Amino acid sequence: MSYQVIARKYRPQRFADVVGQEHVTQTLANAINQQRIAHAYLFVGPRGTGKTTIARIFAKALNATGGPKAEFDDNDPRVKEITEGRSLDVLEIDGASNRGIEEIRELRDTVKYAPASSKYKIYIIDEVHMLTKEAFNALLKTLEEPPEHVKFMFATTEPEKVLATILSRCQRFDLRRIPAKLIVQHLGAISQNEGVTIEDAALHAIARGSEGCMRDAESTLDQLISFCGNSIVESDVLSMFGLAARAQLHALAESILRGEVEPSLRQFNDLAKGGKDLGRLLGDLLNHFRNLLIYSVAKGDLSLLDAAEAEIETFKNQSAITSPEGLTRVMEILTDCEGRLRDTASKKILVEVSLIKAIQARKAISIDSVLEKLNQLRRDGGGATGNGGGSAPAPSPAPSRPSGTAASLPRSAAPGSAATATSAAPAAPRSPEPLAMQSAPAAPTAQSTVISAAASDIQTIWPNVVDSMGMLMRSALANARPMSLESGLLTIAFDEPHKDQISLFDDIRERESLLKRLNDAGCRALKLRFTSANLGLATEIEAPAPPAAIPQAAPTPQRQVAPAKPAAAPEAKKEPTPIIIDKEQFKNDPLIKKALEVFKGQIVEVRGAV
Repeated sequence: MSYQVIARKYRPQRFADVVGQEHVTQTLANAINQQRIAHAYLFVGPRGTGKTTIARIFAKALNATGGPKAEFDDNDPRVKEITEGRSLDVLEIDGASNRGIEEIRELRDTVKYAPASSKYKIYIIDEVHMLTKEAFNALLKTLEEPPEHVKFMFATTEPEKVLATILSRCQRFDLRRIPAKLIVQHLGAISQNEGVTIEDAALHAIARGSEGCMRDAESTLDQLISFCGNSIVESDVLSMFGLAARAQLHALAESILRGEVEPSLRQFNDLAKGGKDLGRLLGDLLNHFRNLLIYSVAKGDLSLLDAAEAEIETFKNQSAITSPEGLTRVMEILTDCEGRLRDTASKKILVEVSLIKAIQARKAISIDSVLEKLNQLRRDGGGATGNGGGSAPAPSPAPSRPSGTAASLPRSAAPGSAATATSAAPAAPRSPEPLAMQSAPAAPTAQSTVISAAASDIQTIWPNVVDSMGMLMRSALANARPMSLESGLLTIAFDEPHKDQISLFDDIRERESLLKRLNDAGCRALKLRFTSANLGLATEIEAPAPPAAIPQAAPTPQRQVAPAKPAAAPEAKKEPTPIIIDKEQFKNDPLIKKALEVFKGQIVEVRGAV
């Protein structure tokens, strides 16, 4: 007898011999035992997983002497006819070469004839998705209502190409890829029968390279026996498949998880120089990280893993140096690299860059996690200290100014300053206060005493309020100072270099958020006013004579460095006093220095203004 390849020699002949497809074989056996046999079946799955084999076994069970019966005798003449492919009543048709409408018409004409010697006439059409649309349509009526003695069995790797009208007339069985553990056991039994000595690591390498296809694994074993003789080691399998050794793969994965860039690149370079297929290497890395992720999430449950028992210790050690979140980020980068690998010319460079990215990403923190942490810090910090329980340091308070000058006064009271008043709730109109009440060195009046006390309280709680805001608003308010609080109106002044940040509070949600935090901190503000005030130049301004009243002025778009002329009594009009600027004092002002530091700028020219 001529030589028969392992894939044919050890082809399953009974339902019990099929490896890894128990969900299909058990269903078909039960259908036979219960006499619930349908007229059309569709077997779907990857190559080499047993579609056509199961169809043949099913045909044997249906046409066995005294059948149908799930447990038939292998020596039964009818069974042997089907096994040897010489049965007149079991016809195997290749869908790729008999795909036209003429072949289907011929099939349809022969369907009506009774079987020659068996109970059923069975048509097994392999790769049925190759039939044309016209051929499918010609088969529809016969497939839906065939004669009682006819059974159809279809097999395909691409069910999406089969017409929906055909699918709806068949019982569909989906075959899955065979787990590596079962392939190793099956190949071990074949090797023993063939008198071949093979390492356990070599069997696992074959199973890994076959990607769940039993026929591929058997063909590889056949080829290895021809190449190596009766003794096969892991290195032989690795060189054939272009795979990395399990130890090399685990070492590379551990270097990535430990953040060791140089060892990772060296190990990868050694594998690439050894002729390892980069696509397979990425696939093996992803599979390893997948198993490690499942091991970590399932807390050591081995039933979910597609791995050898020798790898369990590796999973245990590596899960201690990483987290599921870090593994997920690493897998995302490697998956993206795998998808781009086919289209790039510099495959090695792409993989090297992806490995570096994966190392950097393993400890990365998502924006959602950062925001959640900040919110937690705010909740925990409450307002006990300026740092808010670990949040960013509070901005330093405004530098002290000599008393009796405009610098120690609320700049919002200066007439003519550029200001934008916004409100979150209606409040009583603010009574204008005389500028002299703020600037004169004389004893303050009752009203000014109230204002000073309120401003002092706000200065105390202001750092905590700033810390509780979002990142953007906190950065903006670091350049602002509360100036006064009267009748529910809080005036907030921005230094002149940062006055453009007032526009950030055009959004009513930001204003409402600031008001809420102010009220939570104990400041009973109902209305907000934002103003620009160059606190660094205020010390050089000569305070004008006390006016009778200061009317509310509309905001002006012009830059104002000093208070404009206040409204005075009709009998006493006074021209505005020019601003005198000391250039050195201007450059050395703490707020100016801070602005230069924040914006990384430099002073080009200092000009005075009227």
